[in-house]
Amino acid sequence: MARKKEISKSKILDVAYRMAVKDGIESLTARSIAKAGHFSTQPLYLEFKSMSELRNQVLKRISHELRTDTLQKKYTGKPLIDLDLSYIYFAEKYVNLFKAMFVDGKFGSKIISDTLMELGIEKFKAQYPNTDYSDERIRGIVIANWITTAGMAALVVNKIARFSQEQIINVLNAQIHDAMLNDWLAKSRVKESPLFANEDLPY
Repeated sequence: MARKKEISKSKILDVAYRMAVKDGIESLTARSIAKAGHFSTQPLYLEFKSMSELRNQVLKRISHELRTDTLQKKYTGKPLIDLDLSYIYFAEKYVNLFKAMFVDGKFGSKIISDTLMELGIEKFKAQYPNTDYSDERIRGIVIANWITTAGMAALVVNKIARFSQEQIINVLNAQIHDAMLNDWLAKSRVKESPLFANEDLPY
């Protein structure tokens, strides 16, 4: 009879996920995970081909949590504004994870940026269901919105500025309105933001 594994893959991922949320993705080393989980490093190398594979699976779990819970909070009843507020409050609560994923950009930039873009487009369409904008125009509006939201989150996280919820909402409403009136990110004006660059586009 084969010996039953004492440390399962799911247990390792649970430990790694909790560490990433608390201390950021950079905290995930074989030794630190083993120490936090009170087991040796051997199970990690049995269950995962590499630490990169483990980190990617943790990032996918974080992405799932962002998509289904963390960025789905209700504050104003306006889907896109609520998404932005959820993001800013997430950054304030989980500073290390926010910096690792959204500021330093060392881990999971594609996984996370895809999640943010898909949510942003979904929430824009929910908040403005009667617009006849093209998919490209909506994408530009959402990118502009994320530029503003990420900037405010960075200011809050780095304690450069503090904003009341009313101030945040006022800034976001103004930015979204401006982006809907002025297509600042049109191809003829400026290349797409690197954070959300689509490698398949011919420019």
